[in-house]
Amino acid sequence: MAGRDLEAIAIGLQEVMDAHYLEYRIRSIEYLTEKLMAAGVPVMQPAGGHAVYLDAKQFLSHIPVDQYPGEALVGAMYIEGGIRSVEIGSLMFGKYADSGQLIPAALELVRLAIPRRVYTQSHIDYVAEVIIEVFKNRKNIKGLRIIEESPVLRHFTVKLTPVN
Repeated sequence: MAGRDLEAIAIGLQEVMDAHYLEYRIRSIEYLTEKLMAAGVPVMQPAGGHAVYLDAKQFLSHIPVDQYPGEALVGAMYIEGGIRSVEIGSLMFGKYADSGQLIPAALELVRLAIPRRVYTQSHIDYVAEVIIEVFKNRKNIKGLRIIEESPVLRHFTVKLTPVN
């Protein structure tokens, strides 16, 4: 490992032991969660220490699970404001029955990971504003249909198209 990488690891280990840093980080996640909840956005509770999880099934209740509401929400947030996130739902964890019918995942979530030492308060406010705007216009979001997938780890290379 390069010296700068070892130094970054050492700094990271020191920071995660700093109670003030941890308090600030956890409070930032709570702040984002509270702001989204105040706007009616369905968010998993309690707030975590590293990410906010949106309940895509409730957020996009008009989209059936076999049209991948989590992935539809991921795309909508990216288009609206460049917010990158990841679907943790039926695209990632769904399976197929012998009949070819989707067996959906237990939850349809979208994970907003908050990297350490990257975002300011204004960044967090921007993320909230974008998500709230997407939530206000959620009825315009369409489900998705798979047009190409690999047999394993499909969520990495899948090709989707909007459902008409």
